[in-house]
Amino acid sequence: MALTLTVVICCVAALGLLIFLRTKRTKDRNAIEQHTITAAELHSLLASNKDVLLFDVRQPLDLLAYPEIIPSARRIPPDEVLQNPSLIPKEKDTVVYCTCPSDKTSRAILRRALGLHFLRIKFLRGGLAAWKMNGYPVESYRESFHLYTPSLVSPSK
Repeated sequence: MALTLTVVICCVAALGLLIFLRTKRTKDRNAIEQHTITAAELHSLLASNKDVLLFDVRQPLDLLAYPEIIPSARRIPPDEVLQNPSLIPKEKDTVVYCTCPSDKTSRAILRRALGLHFLRIKFLRGGLAAWKMNGYPVESYRESFHLYTPSLVSPSK
């Protein structure tokens, strides 16, 4: 009898934990989705001359593979933004973009910024690829950058 009660309690606790985790994941996903912008929306926003800052947060190798940038964007290495989020002004409308599958780098920066109560930040869904797929302009990126970033390379053992 005691063993059966213990099993029932464990099952109920496990079910409760699963429900909690699923609910939290859904809330987190919804919060992230509220901070997305499509290429068409961003193009319209930039065309309207609204004061919006645009940051290219691609990894160095992605920039090497595709040395182009959305006009008016400023490049900031993603590790620098994650370590020092104040590189992105909290009081201005901001959009970040990358070229990662599932917008991984942009989402990481967005999560960090939202955790610090940056409420005026969005990420470009689909990143640079979505921008180019819509036929919007890009320009050559000509500034120098470093391929080696200490946090991207793990030390040899």
